[in-house]
Amino acid sequence: MTDNERPGQKLGLLMCVALGMGNMIGSGVFLLPRDLAPLGWNAIIGWGVSIAGTLCLAVVFARLARRLPTGCATYTYAAAAFGPGTGFIVAWSYWISCWTVVATLAVAAISNLSILAPSLATGGATTALIAIGFIWLFTLVNLLGVRRAGGTQLVTLGLKLIPVVGAILVALWLFATGDAPVPTMAGTQPVSLDNIGGAATLTLFALLGFESACVVGDRVRDPERTVPRATLIAAAATGLLYLLSCTTVTLLLPLETLEASNAAYATFFGTLVGPGAGQAVALFAAIAALGALNGFVLLQGEIPRDLAHRGLLPPVFARDNRFAVPWFTQIVSSALASIVVYANYARGLAELFKFMVLVTTSTAIIFYIVGALAALKLEGGGEIKASPVFVALTITGFLYSCWAFYGAGWEASLWSVGLTAAGLPIYLAMRRTIRGAA
Repeated sequence: MTDNERPGQKLGLLMCVALGMGNMIGSGVFLLPRDLAPLGWNAIIGWGVSIAGTLCLAVVFARLARRLPTGCATYTYAAAAFGPGTGFIVAWSYWISCWTVVATLAVAAISNLSILAPSLATGGATTALIAIGFIWLFTLVNLLGVRRAGGTQLVTLGLKLIPVVGAILVALWLFATGDAPVPTMAGTQPVSLDNIGGAATLTLFALLGFESACVVGDRVRDPERTVPRATLIAAAATGLLYLLSCTTVTLLLPLETLEASNAAYATFFGTLVGPGAGQAVALFAAIAALGALNGFVLLQGEIPRDLAHRGLLPPVFARDNRFAVPWFTQIVSSALASIVVYANYARGLAELFKFMVLVTTSTAIIFYIVGALAALKLEGGGEIKASPVFVALTITGFLYSCWAFYGAGWEASLWSVGLTAAGLPIYLAMRRTIRGAA
């Protein structure tokens, strides 16, 4: 794929950082305090584990991006180390995680808007249709070109940082004035490896997306330099904001208040600042989810397009519109996300969100596991051997990914493995077609 295929559709460093941070700061940080609150200190330790593990993976992916700067990372990293079959399966699993993330983010937007319109919290067909409407709105934005999607990502990132940074500033003010509630862990679960593992898996969902610039390598100007820098900046900056902001919300609100809330940050501001502030933050949190939805819609179109160009999916998935966007792939992906939202809305907002978080996370982790293994093989097989520090970081990232996959639980892990395995017949059929044509 050459630059001529995508005139004027290249992303610079700022948009790549916005893509990574915007995809990370979506629904997770705003909704997770409710799920993490019962875990008490396990949640804080889980944040630390997730951020450290994610930074290790960010270093690994930055190194791979310098080595393999073009193409879609979900395929190229695995294929370079283990062959096209592994590359296809990893790309397929990550594509599934993208459109399930899109569905999850649509649900998260509705969850935050339920503070402003309580009728949305009851679920039902109407609420599902509103969530689906958000999916198709940002599908349309992406169909108008990558630069349009990147600009939308920049604007929404600026808006979503307001409540995240604002929560930290409110806490600092309350502690400085002596008006802060006394943090308590009453009623929370004791610290254990199982509880920390569960917390780490939940918090990892909020860190998914640090690799976004790697996935759109063909869309980036000077990818060999831009993609690694954007990946590291996005992971480090977002991890620090999460640790400070989400922990603040979890510590300063009572457990029973968080468990009853569909929008933890709105509840935080509404309780400690004022009702009007809570409603404003609910709107910002919804914008955050929709901004991340926009970013993952961009990713969900790139992966099948790349596979189709390699002959591993039917050619229709590679067809671009006049804005150099794979329109057929986008429509199929968003349709699948819409089906997931509508089919599962009977679970209710809280249960639906938690289930989809676990399935999405365990599916995306397959890319992280194989990426770490690919880095070990590729960096260990060249004339210039990787440094012991890089090897240690890679092994740490690999072990962390395996642990998080285990922490998702059997139901979510089996769903992710089953959805990934569903791509095998397609791969075998396409390989047979290629051999037949030859």
